[in-house]
Amino acid sequence: MKLNLDIAVASKPEWIDAVMNDFDTFLQDHADCERKASAAAMSLVAKYPNRSEIIPELVETAIEELEHFQQVVELMQRRGVPLLHSIPEDPYIKGLMKRMHSGIEERFLDRLLIGSVFETRGAERFRLIEEALQDPELKRFYKMLWTSEAKHGHIYVKMALNYFPEEKVYNRLNWWMEQEGEVVNGLEIRPALH
Repeated sequence: MKLNLDIAVASKPEWIDAVMNDFDTFLQDHADCERKASAAAMSLVAKYPNRSEIIPELVETAIEELEHFQQVVELMQRRGVPLLHSIPEDPYIKGLMKRMHSGIEERFLDRLLIGSVFETRGAERFRLIEEALQDPELKRFYKMLWTSEAKHGHIYVKMALNYFPEEKVYNRLNWWMEQEGEVVNGLEIRPALH
């Protein structure tokens, strides 16, 4: 059963052109995004230790994202691409975080649903990359990644459904998909995941 919603706004063709024209820079950003995705899952564990029903899935997700980080780093090393010294601010994440509720329960729901939104956008973009790549090994890697990101998009919604009524979860998720579309449309096109 599909738990998450489709993104509201498709990525622009110019975005995939930017990635393919500067794939090494994209890899640096991709590595940072995997590292941040792992940290985000563990942050939920740290902030909500009383939400014991979802801790195993959060830990599993964090480990999977860290494994993706490791795989991207290995790919970068083979290509002679260094990791960035510091993680630059992500205008996509910043644009979404500004729209979060401030109440305790509402913020918890928003954090889970934003996790789903991030992962769903990642799945869409990794699929576009997989389709654009020529190298068979890279194509396999990005196909594995987009299927994994799609699964994570479902997991975060499933977690939210543990604590909130279905109608509330999907109404808010629909709102988030619309917000995410606005943020994506306002971003500068660059060789970055977001």
